Amino acid sequence: MSVKLGPNRYGKAETRLVHVVREGPVHRIKDITVSTSLSGDMEAVHLTGDNASVLPTDTQKNTAYAFARKHGVGQIEEFAQLLARHFVSSQPSIHHARVQIEEYAWDRAGPHSFVRDGGEVRTCVVHHDRDGRGTVVSGLTDLVVLNTAGSEFHGYLVDEYTTLPPTRDRILATAVTARWRHTGGTRSYAGSYEKLRAALLDAFAGTHSLSLQQTLYAMGERALSVCPEICEVRLVMPNKHHVAVDLSPFGLDNDNVVLQALDRPYGLIEGSVLREDAPDAGFAWE
Repeated sequence: MSVKLGPNRYGKAETRLVHVVREGPVHRIKDITVSTSLSGDMEAVHLTGDNASVLPTDTQKNTAYAFARKHGVGQIEEFAQLLARHFVSSQPSIHHARVQIEEYAWDRAGPHSFVRDGGEVRTCVVHHDRDGRGTVVSGLTDLVVLNTAGSEFHGYLVDEYTTLPPTRDRILATAVTARWRHTGGTRSYAGSYEKLRAALLDAFAGTHSLSLQQTLYAMGERALSVCPEICEVRLVMPNKHHVAVDLSPFGLDNDNVVLQALDRPYGLIEGSVLREDAPDAGFAWE
């Protein structure tokens, strides 16, 4: 039997890092999770156990901490690029670096006091190659939204296993995961984030939905219309079902007033919206 080594990578997952800026009595914090993944000339370590080309995952963790102290942590996209370029440029055996960062927001409660924000998590994934090619994908996850009206679902395929009744009045709820790809040139990652987040929320609230797919497209289209620096948006939107409870045994009506929130199973709607002239991403988004 003839076999060979396929695509592979290794790294340090979920390094927790909190950076405090102490400039006078008013402090600022960045709370992030960094995951690094490296690939390149790794055949020997897999086939013979020769570790000469391997940068230990513990070193990758330490690099994140050291770079936070040396360079600070500004926009997570910029910090991820700094790490990715370092790994590729400093080690001949490393040909490609992937850095993923999640950022958790804190609200200020005083000059040096903070309350954890319960909202969505900001994300980014950066890829960088030895030849200088790279991509920056920003995003968010767990942006939980809900409409109590303005949502229908009917006219779908029906077969012998269909039991779902059509409806012209349903709760529409989802937890949005969005990722967007930047075009080239100078950009403000924070500015794009705020504009795109607002566009997603406006489109969700303002779209009379006949399906979650229609809402997904409207959200992506709105985001591209307000963010010319973005060329593609990918959305993952689980349908968080809310079912009216049958209260007839108790002599009570229930016109979508009392609902049971179901966590599983759930419909999962995924899709991308991109400009017709969007360049090829070059790398996988994951």
